[in-house]
Amino acid sequence: MSVFIIAEAGVNHNGSLELAKKLALAAKECGADAVKYQTAVPELVVSRFAPKAEYQKVQTGAGENQLEMVRRLHFDFEGHRQLKEYCDSIGIQYLSAPFDIPSVKFLASLNLPLMKIPSGEITNLPYLEAVADTKMPVILSTGMSNLSEIEDAVSVLENGGCPDITLLHCNTEYPTPYEDANLTAMLDMEEQFGLKVGLSDHTQGWECDVAAAVLGAAVIEKHFTLDKNMEGPDHKASLEPAELAAMVTSVRNVEKALGSGHKAVSASEAKNKPIARKSIVAARPIRKGEVFTEENLTTKRPGDGISPMKWHQVLGQKAVRDFALDEQIQL
Repeated sequence: MSVFIIAEAGVNHNGSLELAKKLALAAKECGADAVKYQTAVPELVVSRFAPKAEYQKVQTGAGENQLEMVRRLHFDFEGHRQLKEYCDSIGIQYLSAPFDIPSVKFLASLNLPLMKIPSGEITNLPYLEAVADTKMPVILSTGMSNLSEIEDAVSVLENGGCPDITLLHCNTEYPTPYEDANLTAMLDMEEQFGLKVGLSDHTQGWECDVAAAVLGAAVIEKHFTLDKNMEGPDHKASLEPAELAAMVTSVRNVEKALGSGHKAVSASEAKNKPIARKSIVAARPIRKGEVFTEENLTTKRPGDGISPMKWHQVLGQKAVRDFALDEQIQL
């Protein structure tokens, strides 16, 4: 099954519905399966005392608190309804991560194929119960989490009736240093929980996304923007459209390259066997009746004669006719 690639627009629309639509179109043109945003009622998510993360201060300044920033960067529900309609019209799956219970209920009303739980909500019990109540498939990001916390969240979702859960390994530093990416944690989660796994990637390149495909990711999520130099908290840790397109192409190529897992001769290489392999030939002119020896035989291309693997069977036999230098031996 193909990796489900989510182009994470997040809040890189900077609060502009028009820019959000441009991001959706870019994601479609880059070959992503879905474009994902964030849905929130800011006052239900962030208290007026909550500070910004350090990376947010670096990218957006320290003059406002987190609540003021979140207010600037989120649409109301009607904006998201319009955005979904636009995504439907251009043929890309609209997704959004809810950050509060009313947003969960709103997104459930849009008949989406799944609910995406962001890393910060993994310990939010009433929120998780609300998601479970939707009975929707879930993709759960696990940034900042240990196995025990993941286990607790999965139990809530499963006991509440979620029919399908995919766990995304994630590091929530923007951008994530490569030495902290820890991609093989995907395999740990897969072994521990027996669920599908994937990657929500915040590194600056796309090497980790290709590696995740090799490791068996079912889902890959990657932030993207129209311009890394735009003002906003996540642009610097995002791919621009040309980079996103290259990432999608790389992942798709790796999917093809992984193949069946069974060693066999491919159709494309079969024609090269006689060209690259060798046959037993005369190392010098050989007279009829002469005994074949290691001195008068050798192996040379092409490989459409007697295989060198029959070398010891040929030695000691007599030539049935004269053979010229380099002529393939016949018995």
